[in-house]
Amino acid sequence: MNDNRQQGGAMDEELLERVARDPRYIRLVRERARFAWTLSAIVVTAFAAFILVIALDKPLLATPVGDLVMSWGIPVGLALIVLAIASIALFTTRANRRFDPVMAEILAEHAQ
Repeated sequence: MNDNRQQGGAMDEELLERVARDPRYIRLVRERARFAWTLSAIVVTAFAAFILVIALDKPLLATPVGDLVMSWGIPVGLALIVLAIASIALFTTRANRRFDPVMAEILAEHAQ
């Protein structure tokens, strides 16, 4: 039984090496990383800008929205939360529609 595990592990390593050398996989990893870093940069920049506004100009976010009691800080804060959730949804959608099918195709081809 131990030999089967070792042999299966060697085959898994061989499969991983073949996949890692596949140009489609290399392109996929680069595309996925670039997309993830872009979304991350957008969200981090938005949160950093919000924090800078709080630190440097509190009265700006404390300004009432029209005749309402609510200040601009509340909708801006909610917009940041929606932005974070939307970026996750966007990445998940792209992963499910683009990245996962390509990866499944690459694995199926190399598993033969």
